[in-house]
Amino acid sequence: MNIAGLPNAQAIVVHDNPDELSAAVAQRVADLAAQAIAARGVFHVALAGGETPRRCYEKLRDLTVDWTHVQVYFGDERCLPDGDAQRNDRMAFDTLLKHVAIPPDNIHAIPAELGAREAVVRYAAVLADIKRLDLALLGMGEDGHTASLFPDNPATASAAPVVPVFGAPKLPAERVSLGMSTLNAARCKIFLITGAGKREVLAQIASGKLLPAARVAAAEWHLDRAALPA
Repeated sequence: MNIAGLPNAQAIVVHDNPDELSAAVAQRVADLAAQAIAARGVFHVALAGGETPRRCYEKLRDLTVDWTHVQVYFGDERCLPDGDAQRNDRMAFDTLLKHVAIPPDNIHAIPAELGAREAVVRYAAVLADIKRLDLALLGMGEDGHTASLFPDNPATASAAPVVPVFGAPKLPAERVSLGMSTLNAARCKIFLITGAGKREVLAQIASGKLLPAARVAAAEWHLDRAALPA
């Protein structure tokens, strides 16, 4: 699959399997962190949820990163109690953050336990302190959603930096997500896409269907061979 296959992509990288993809993206994150810290003294990264990022985080914790100069955010969060096993911040903590020397104050969880509307207000204030993310790590669902921006959901069309999400087709239906404007403003956007279940949606994007993931401009798409459309 070449770059013409995904009209909004900056680069498409195909890996043989999920393990190779995870290792390559983990190294890419470590390299971007080093570049940002050297240039600006800090690396602002938004982490994604899901199984493919989980593998990446397990690889990343063994790489050299100056975690004292990393500020961690989250692309989206489910409105569940703090510490719930289904929350993205819990997964990131268990697979990565508790294994590295990052100061607790450098981790900016979305307070989704307060409900979507209140969490959006508070998280927008947190993001107002930075000009832009250096990196947004992203996954994609089989319906083409990314973060918690779903097809035909009003949150996806919002210009707000952080958006409340109601009526998500996957439970829990209430969520908080970085808005499309925040994702597109990031210096680098990286999708991690694995598995045959993603073939159909990638084919739809390649044919020009403007699904939420396709609205992220100039992203790097890292795919495993199983995800490639026939």
